[in-house]
Amino acid sequence: MTDALVKSALQHWAPRLVAQGVSLTDFEEVTAALGGWNDWCAGWSARGAVHEQLGRDALAHGKTLSAGEHLQRAGVYYHFAKFLFVHDRAQMKAAHMKAVECRRLALPHLTPPGERVAIPFEGKTLYGILRKPPGPARPPVMVMICGLDSCKEEMDAYEVPYLARGIATLVFDGPGQGEGEYDFPIRGNYETAVTAVLDVVAARSDLDAGRIGLWGVSLGGYYAPRAAAFEPRVKACISLSGPYDFSDCWDGLPELTREAFRVRSHAATPAEGKRNAATLSLKGGVAARITCPIFIMTGKLDRVVPFQESERLAREVKGPCELLIVEDGGHVANNRGYRWRLQAADWMAERLGAG
Repeated sequence: MTDALVKSALQHWAPRLVAQGVSLTDFEEVTAALGGWNDWCAGWSARGAVHEQLGRDALAHGKTLSAGEHLQRAGVYYHFAKFLFVHDRAQMKAAHMKAVECRRLALPHLTPPGERVAIPFEGKTLYGILRKPPGPARPPVMVMICGLDSCKEEMDAYEVPYLARGIATLVFDGPGQGEGEYDFPIRGNYETAVTAVLDVVAARSDLDAGRIGLWGVSLGGYYAPRAAAFEPRVKACISLSGPYDFSDCWDGLPELTREAFRVRSHAATPAEGKRNAATLSLKGGVAARITCPIFIMTGKLDRVVPFQESERLAREVKGPCELLIVEDGGHVANNRGYRWRLQAADWMAERLGAG
């Protein structure tokens, strides 16, 4: 069983790990050494510790540029140690806190640097990372929404193309995600969290709150259009391999994904998890409320969220829509990132008047 879970993780997410910053040699060595799924978190944490120590050594010697790169990479490794490891929550959370710590240490030394942002939300706090491109005093900003098993510590590779085009990035952990998963369960009405984030953007003098884009990946590919349907401050939206209705996808999801959703939606049983999945839907006229320009990308070989979910969203939105189906792409087409990552960044830059 555990070997089957490792095999499933590699079949579904191997391209993602490498695309997001894991060294190919590290990927091959760590996964080859795993005895089973129970070893996943410890194996990736141990390799993350190698990169963390390199970063701390660089800091101690004043090599801040190198430190930022090493610590950023360490955060990615610790993130992937925990991303679906929900059956051992103590081990998962320990790896998660190391991911948060490493990226926090890296932020001042990245190019461009980043800052940790607190977002008041329903009496508690969500956290995000803001990075601003060099140059404009008030750049447009793209709010980035993670998925079921991603969080802000993974996002550097996604941020860079937008920063290079003069767009600030604000990635945050919402309900059921990253630092938000402990206090808040996954929710279908994710626009409540996005509204809180946009309020923070509006209160800052160093961002142009009149030019806000929204970006979401995987389950975030549902959250972003959902929020765009209800938030008039969103000027453009990107949806990457998101479900139109998550309950329609439920029975075909990998076991690891269903269990992660159960845990992060704070459901006691698989049946309750499936009922929670039904609350994540763009049915009932929600998709038709989307009038801002939207870029939708999916992989035709996606075995997590079928590409037909993106097609349905594209049919029902009322604003300008560009649908890109990567014929040989898997989930989020991470195996063919060169077919869409830069194209999506160019699309958003045009819509926000960046560059």
